[in-house]
Amino acid sequence: MIIHNLDTSNSVLNHFVSEIRDVEIQKDAMRFRKNIERIGEILSYELSKELHFSESTVQTPLGEKIISKVTDNIVLCSILRAGLPLHLGILNYFDKIENAFISAYRHHTSPEEFEIKVEYLASPSLDNKILILADPMLATGSSLCEVYEIMKKLGEIKEIHIVAVIASTQGIDHIANHFPANTHLWVATVDQKLNAKGYIVPGLGDAGDLAFGNKL
Repeated sequence: MIIHNLDTSNSVLNHFVSEIRDVEIQKDAMRFRKNIERIGEILSYELSKELHFSESTVQTPLGEKIISKVTDNIVLCSILRAGLPLHLGILNYFDKIENAFISAYRHHTSPEEFEIKVEYLASPSLDNKILILADPMLATGSSLCEVYEIMKKLGEIKEIHIVAVIASTQGIDHIANHFPANTHLWVATVDQKLNAKGYIVPGLGDAGDLAFGNKL
């Protein structure tokens, strides 16, 4: 797996990550969603550098200009519901791509054990396309692995890019053993620990709840 951790150099991204972690700023759900969206935009810009381009001629009012444009067919798939603000940020930069949505959630069999359940999928064919998987919190990596097992049945995927806001080192190690070696991981920052319930520490809490409210 090819890992792109944007936290290795300072940028305005640090401010957005700081705000989504801050327990006081988290009380503003709209700002939380907007910051996730902004992070998605920054990660998308960096991701775009690894895509395939070809030259085309653009007619301006005063002449012609040769410009390189992305030629890949891309499908963006977000894991519901937490992935929606991140999805929007990515879509802001790749506005003509196809979209897919999948539900993958933890079904707890005990306070500290869970299994991943998938109950909904809407996706176009993935045959010869680049797949972008968006999930803000890469904790154990179990959800992403389960999603990949389902998505790879939808066609011969050309290349995979995973976009996450915060990842754990354990989660990265786990998905690296399940995804193709040429998979790219784009992440805003990496934390070192998971707690007994499989949540990232220090992390930020439950991204879905912070963005859309508590669930039963």
